[in-house]
Amino acid sequence: MPKKNVQALQFMLSRRSTSHKTLTHPVPDRDEVETILTAGARVPDHKMLEPFRFVVLQDAALSRLGAAVQGYGETTGIPQDKIDKAVFNFANAPFGIAVVASLKPNEAIPEVEQTLAVGACCLSVLNAALASGWGANWITGWAAFDHPFLQANMGLDTGEYVAGFIFIGTPKSEPSDRKRPDLDAITTWVET
Repeated sequence: MPKKNVQALQFMLSRRSTSHKTLTHPVPDRDEVETILTAGARVPDHKMLEPFRFVVLQDAALSRLGAAVQGYGETTGIPQDKIDKAVFNFANAPFGIAVVASLKPNEAIPEVEQTLAVGACCLSVLNAALASGWGANWITGWAAFDHPFLQANMGLDTGEYVAGFIFIGTPKSEPSDRKRPDLDAITTWVET
């Protein structure tokens, strides 16, 4: 019989993201962040291409990005409601980790497989933050995929994008649960 990790399984069965709107200080210290990043990087990664990297965003960087999305959005004609949402996400966040998709050309490993590894990395960062006792949420939005914005304001290379801004902090309130998938509706059992 396999040996169950009951605590890990219970965490996975009950985990909940925390609304980024409720996060505040304090935030994890550098040692805690390095543990979260170590867990985040420990994902299936065929040929160990490391198609992801991290940009740790602290107070001043988040404020700068909030101002940058405002100016860039107005200059490029992004709808005001989308600008306001992006500004709020950065200006309100006490701390963040940008998981950058940095896919590597490789004939043996297709981009889709690398992209899935990047998504797994985002979830692992999120879950490591939650398992460490912090509130955390995975956000994207237009700024995560706008190459000129990312190159100018986060130093990303051509072809890179942010697969997730993982905002982390202390929640002001306990997150409520949400409706979960109906397993019968999304599961097919194949016996023969």
